[in-house]
Amino acid sequence: MIDTMPESTAARGGWLSRLAKGTEETILTATLALVTILLLFDAIGRPLGGIHIPGKDEYVKQLTLWLAFVGGLAAAMQGKHLTLSTSEFFGDGLARRLTRLFAFSAAAAVVAVLGKGALDIVLVHRSFPQTGALPIGLPEWVSESIMPLSLGLMALTFAYKSSDRWWGRVVAVLAIPVAFSLGLLPQTISAHVWPLALVVLIAALVGAPVFVAMGGIAAVLFFSEGTPVSAVTRKVYDLIASPTLPAIPLLTAAGYVLAESAAAERLVRFFRSLFGWMPGGLAVMVAAVCALFTTFTGGSGVTIIALGGLVYPILRKDGYSEGFSLGLVTAAGSLGLLFPPSLPVVLYSVVASSRDQVVPLDQLYIAGFLPGLLLVVLTAAYGIFIGRHVARERQAFRWKELFVAAWKAKWELALPFVVIGMFASGWLTMMETAAAALAYAVIVECFITRDLHVFKTLPGVLLKAAGLMGAVLILLSIAMGLTNYLVDAQIPDLVLAWVQAHIHSKEIFLLALNVFLLVVGSVVEIYAAIVILAPLIVPLGAAYGVNPIHLGVIFLSNLELGFLFPPVGLNLFLSSSRFNTSLPKLYRYVIPFLIILGVGVLLITYVDAMSLGLLKMLGKS
Repeated sequence: MIDTMPESTAARGGWLSRLAKGTEETILTATLALVTILLLFDAIGRPLGGIHIPGKDEYVKQLTLWLAFVGGLAAAMQGKHLTLSTSEFFGDGLARRLTRLFAFSAAAAVVAVLGKGALDIVLVHRSFPQTGALPIGLPEWVSESIMPLSLGLMALTFAYKSSDRWWGRVVAVLAIPVAFSLGLLPQTISAHVWPLALVVLIAALVGAPVFVAMGGIAAVLFFSEGTPVSAVTRKVYDLIASPTLPAIPLLTAAGYVLAESAAAERLVRFFRSLFGWMPGGLAVMVAAVCALFTTFTGGSGVTIIALGGLVYPILRKDGYSEGFSLGLVTAAGSLGLLFPPSLPVVLYSVVASSRDQVVPLDQLYIAGFLPGLLLVVLTAAYGIFIGRHVARERQAFRWKELFVAAWKAKWELALPFVVIGMFASGWLTMMETAAAALAYAVIVECFITRDLHVFKTLPGVLLKAAGLMGAVLILLSIAMGLTNYLVDAQIPDLVLAWVQAHIHSKEIFLLALNVFLLVVGSVVEIYAAIVILAPLIVPLGAAYGVNPIHLGVIFLSNLELGFLFPPVGLNLFLSSSRFNTSLPKLYRYVIPFLIILGVGVLLITYVDAMSLGLLKMLGKS
């Protein structure tokens, strides 16, 4: 028998849920607005005699901290934290319920421990108030209190979501004091490091968020050597000081504003009027519009959700088979991942850069343009090949319709050129460009097209975006702690020595890297894969003489292909759910696209001129 809440309890839960949602919407909307205003004020003030806001960088740093942790709490409440796709194998039966209880109990325990580490940092900073204060006189520890507060609420959220029954939730809550009691037994932890780490890893395999696994393993490893758990959360400060990190939440928000508006319909109409007359023109339209959409939504699956239901019926009506239509929509959902201002490219630049080697974001965007275009062209070419055998009458080309469609979609079509132009000109930094992109998207969709209402619907859209931005920022900040331990323990050096002992040529290394990243990309969400693997792959690439910019393009294009790789590629699950199609049937549909794009990835890997040629022409390398 399933436990149910009494009516009064349910009513209170609903009231509390609405209050929590409203509070999150207000905080996140205000924080994003402040970051955007601060960055744009400086950008506008520079040519006007250097007008700026004193202490702007410190304000942006603290506001980014709030976006990370309040967004992380929103992700926990929305169920948006990044997980391994392997949890989908358990179905909806008893096994799924038990693994869910185990996974979320472990998540509640680990996050509570991380919250205690964050609280220790705040208390230390409070004891030395002279070490940091915001320009307005507010001590930094007051702002930093959002870390333990959010982590504590996240732990309770995971405990609540562990089960539909109250006894299950009690078990999850009791896991928290059990975890703290282990902290009182340092010798026990030192003697059982790997069993405890294995428990956390298994929890991630059956549904716990990836950041929980990374944070839990880092906490166990640090504590076993006598280092406080606060070492995990202390690395947050190194992260939020990154000159490009605030671009992540700003670009995420801009992508969601576009996805929740009618931009998709306008773009589809434009590309249909442009390519609809060709043999396979509608397939070309799907590849083009999906690539453009993914560029702004970051390959998070939003493209399939937002565009899939729109373009699939168009393809079917035009005579394309069910298999080709579903395969195309599924494959096209990850195209455009290498084009600016794609979020995974920003994240890779942040994670792959170190004191020894910097991977400049502008160079990575330039290097990814031709490889990204190749993947789009290959997909479109296959669409043209299939389209030649579709007997339906094609849409006649009409200049009037093209001009009308272009005029309707002019604001969305202009956005990539506006963003790229501002960044490439050197007038704006990447953070300022991201702020301008968000401001542009909000102004267009709220005040020009009026698809969104600035007070009624925009806060809800930003709350949805917070689920992704919080998941990425929390994962990235917690991963920095684990990365710090691995570097201190010389793990990358050991991995490098092993690889060099078994692989003796650059070509074999690149092939092995392709296979490895393809498999990982099919299991691990792209943001998690970047955070986990980039710090390990970059030194390997350097050892084999692979240009770091070229390595970044290889890395991202392989993960882009991993979205389609059976059995658990992200796009496969999204399409299966969106179109109510079984996974085995979908596997057959995507195989041609997987082969075609696989050839493209191999060309990108072994013909480095595709990545580096444009950089050399522009004098950037």
